[in-house]
Amino acid sequence: MPNLVCTGATLQCSFGAMPATFAASGIQTSAGSPVGVVTDVTTANVPPFGICMSPSNPAASSGSPPPCVPVLLAPWLPGSARVTISGINALDDSCQCTCTWGGVVTVSAAGQTAASDQ
Repeated sequence: MPNLVCTGATLQCSFGAMPATFAASGIQTSAGSPVGVVTDVTTANVPPFGICMSPSNPAASSGSPPPCVPVLLAPWLPGSARVTISGINALDDSCQCTCTWGGVVTVSAAGQTAASDQ
């Protein structure tokens, strides 16, 4: 079963040079960490990934690699099939989001930890 993506999760862009740390916009928590939703697509939620290697990034024509600032215009897909927060699908680690510059943002580590009975 997919894990929910929480604040502190590790994200990666296919054109980015380094991972980024996710920040959920909501207040619903899992094990004390805010849980993301599919509409968490701003730079406040998904920060830069170092430098951008995409040839379609217009800033690449300057001669040096531009910062990898994601431009995510659509929600994460597919969204959690089991969990909604205020009527919006929660973000789980099977979700992906596409950047305007052609990169695909994926979840490397969801940030959710499973609780156990001990």
